[in-house]
Amino acid sequence: MIKEPLKTTIENYVHVLFDSDPTGHDYYHMKRVAHWSKVLAEKEGADPFICEVAGWLHDAGDAKLFPEPVQARKHAVKFLSEQGITEHVCRQIKMAMEDVSFSKGQTPKTLEGKIVQDADRLDAIGAIGIARTFAFGGAHSQLIHQEGKETAGSIQHFYDKLLKLSDLIHTKSAREEAQIRHQFMVDYLQRFLDEWEGVNE
Repeated sequence: MIKEPLKTTIENYVHVLFDSDPTGHDYYHMKRVAHWSKVLAEKEGADPFICEVAGWLHDAGDAKLFPEPVQARKHAVKFLSEQGITEHVCRQIKMAMEDVSFSKGQTPKTLEGKIVQDADRLDAIGAIGIARTFAFGGAHSQLIHQEGKETAGSIQHFYDKLLKLSDLIHTKSAREEAQIRHQFMVDYLQRFLDEWEGVNE
């Protein structure tokens, strides 16, 4: 668990980086991932401090969000060092931050990394995941849905990625929550398609 005043310092740093993001990778996404990272760490016997800090900073250096991702990641680690966190712990946090992305297709090397990845994936599915999908699509001028074109529209993103995530969860503690959120998406998509297709009947 992160103690005050370090927690406030990290929150302020993350707020500056992500507060204006319109794609669903905003400050509140980082806050939710940090929360779930800590919860899962406590249940799985991992280091809660490393997981929570890595959860807060996991998108620092994401190529989708930063023009110079390597520099952004280095700056985040430097920031942690400046807060008095030891070099050894900084390395562990950095490792837990790496390979979280779905698109990289990599399994994190440490339990802490797997936990942060699980927490990030939980936030990509369920009710919040649905909202984030349309926020991301809108920010990138993507249509909600386009019939017959598999690469177009936010709805297709559910089939390309989001509906696969519950099967990719690493930890037992995250799996039950992932299944609940997965079913919510399945029900939502059925309702969406029923309403969409209803106008063509």
